[in-house]
Amino acid sequence: MDTCMDLIKSHRNHQCLRNLVTGDEKWMLYVKHTRRRQWLTSGEIGVATPRMDIHPKKVMLSVWWGVRGIIHWELLPNGYTITANLYCEQLDRVVQKLKEKQDRIYFLHDNARPHVAKSTREKLLQLGWITIPHPPYSPDLAPTDYHLFRSLSNYLSEKRFADENDLKPALATFFDQKSPDFYEQGILCLPDRWRQVIETDGA
Repeated sequence: MDTCMDLIKSHRNHQCLRNLVTGDEKWMLYVKHTRRRQWLTSGEIGVATPRMDIHPKKVMLSVWWGVRGIIHWELLPNGYTITANLYCEQLDRVVQKLKEKQDRIYFLHDNARPHVAKSTREKLLQLGWITIPHPPYSPDLAPTDYHLFRSLSNYLSEKRFADENDLKPALATFFDQKSPDFYEQGILCLPDRWRQVIETDGA
């Protein structure tokens, strides 16, 4: 709640939101089964939902975006996960995409260990990015979680992919087909969410 109060006070004109860059990582399953509720009459047998594999085939997606849309996204090589060093390398790639497009950058990411490591904090200082505080365990205040990834999960529901080369075009299509309003709304609703946290005493 304290964090949200500070954010409301320091960003009253919300102009920083138009210069906000945010992002996160998400495991992408090649096969994802969705459990659906079924209304059954007495004695009727429901449609079985396949069990998830204990070790499903998956790949990690990293994405950065703002009100103007996707800035950069990539799939990590098979078997890789995010480390502080890799995250810093990714930030360099994001910088290249932003070159001559956006000077002042407000950066919002969650408190995952690679994101708050000493080397990452030093990298952000070097880049001159202004980091927006984010309360721990608050996906409802992270646009990538409550907006982008939620929509992506719905889009990929019940789809099957053979491998990374099969998955990439689907991700590119999803990111490209979203209107500018979609990305703008996901970012500009942040103040309402901050206020909601304050009004509910952090609950």
